[in-house]
Amino acid sequence: MSTATASPTAQTSGTDPRYPIGKFLRAQANLTDHAASIAALAALPGNLRAALAGLSDAQLDTPYREGGWTIRQLVHHIADSHMNSYVRMRLAVTGDWPTITPYDEALWANLPDARTAPVALSLDLIDSLHQRWVILLHSLTEEQWQRGYVHPQNGRQSLAEAVALYDWHSRHHTAHIVELRKRMGW
Repeated sequence: MSTATASPTAQTSGTDPRYPIGKFLRAQANLTDHAASIAALAALPGNLRAALAGLSDAQLDTPYREGGWTIRQLVHHIADSHMNSYVRMRLAVTGDWPTITPYDEALWANLPDARTAPVALSLDLIDSLHQRWVILLHSLTEEQWQRGYVHPQNGRQSLAEAVALYDWHSRHHTAHIVELRKRMGW
């Protein structure tokens, strides 16, 4: 599994458990190698399942770092975040730089379903979502890659930027789980 490998879009962070593959750096993101980013999105479901294999409910309810979410919350966060991104990208392809609605990730991660639901629910959702997402991304023309949306706090984001971010996001959160397993000897 290549989830702990830093990419040109990440700044390595050493031992900072918040950023096991480094922070996402928009200015260094490769916005032309769409195939590599799509491949990372296609690989996420399998990489995530491999990272979670054999974990007990008690282990799933362990925070991946001090003050962080549990692994369970993290898996549900990935599903929530990637669903939102998929919808935003569809809006960008079909609209003229629409303004998207942000959401509070921390509040979503603390809702009862994110704290208690079986991770299998989000894993199944991620499987199907990523299959659809990859089909959509493979169909985009170069002109469509330059379309995007407006985030009220973060400004304009092209589809090329968004896919590079979610390439990183996929590897970033999988690495949280992999690194916790290493630290805990699981």
